[in-house]
Amino acid sequence: MNSNNLAASIALMAGLCAIAPQSQALALNDDFFLKLDVTAASDYRTRGISQTQGDPALQAGVVLGHSSGLYVGAWTSNVDFGFDIDTRQEVDYFGGWYWQPTEALSLDLGYIKYAYPKTSGFNQSETYAVLGAYGFKVAAFYSSDAPTIHGEDQDSLYSWVGYETQLPLEVGLELRYGRMDFKDPMFWSSSGDSKDSYHEWEAKITRDFLGVTWGLSYIDTDLSKTECASSYGFDDVCTATVVASVRKEF
Repeated sequence: MNSNNLAASIALMAGLCAIAPQSQALALNDDFFLKLDVTAASDYRTRGISQTQGDPALQAGVVLGHSSGLYVGAWTSNVDFGFDIDTRQEVDYFGGWYWQPTEALSLDLGYIKYAYPKTSGFNQSETYAVLGAYGFKVAAFYSSDAPTIHGEDQDSLYSWVGYETQLPLEVGLELRYGRMDFKDPMFWSSSGDSKDSYHEWEAKITRDFLGVTWGLSYIDTDLSKTECASSYGFDDVCTATVVASVRKEF
C-alpha cells in the first residue's frame, strides 16, 4: 500500500496546536479554553503531496487547552486517494504540551494519531517536536508505523525548517523547507533507481480581511513524475501547484 496516509498539514497543525492566549480563544474558565479552526482550500497538500487529487478540501479542527500548556484536540479533512480506496475522510487526534517562555521562543511537544475510516491500513501515529525562535522554526515528526507499498509498517522521519515574518500592508509570509525520509525505498525512477526520501517546500502569503485569513501558497517537491507515480499511483499529485485558502479561527 502507498504512503498516502502521511496526511497532516503542518501549516494547519501549527495554527491548531500552538496554544493561543485566551483572548484569542473561547475561555471556558480561568484555566481552560477552546480554540476552533475552519478552513476551505483549493487543494489539500501535506508534505508536498496532494491528498485530494488536486480537488478542494474542507477542514476543521478543535483544541482544548489548559493554562499549563497542555492541550488535546482533533482535526479532520476530506481526502481522495483515487482508485477504489474507500476512505474519503482523515481524522487526526493529538495531544501535547506547548511552552512559551518569551514572546520570541516556543516549544511544542506532542503525539498525533492519523485515522482513515474504512481504510485502517492507512492509520499511523507520530510524535513531534517544534522549536520556535525569533520567527524561525525547526520541527521533527517521527513515526514507527508508517505504511509502505508492501503493506508493512516502517520508520519514517519528517523534518523541516521554516521562517515566519510580517511584511508591509499586514501581509504575513511563511516559508518552509522539509525532508520526508523513510527507512525503506519508496520511490522508483524511470531507470529503475530507488530512493527512500524526498524534499518539499512551500512559500505562503496570508492576509486578514473581512474577519478571515486568506492564504496563497506555492508548493513543490523534488520527486519526478515517475517517482511520484511509483508510490502514490499518480504522477501529478507531487508536482508544483498554487493553493488558495481561507481560514476562520474562533
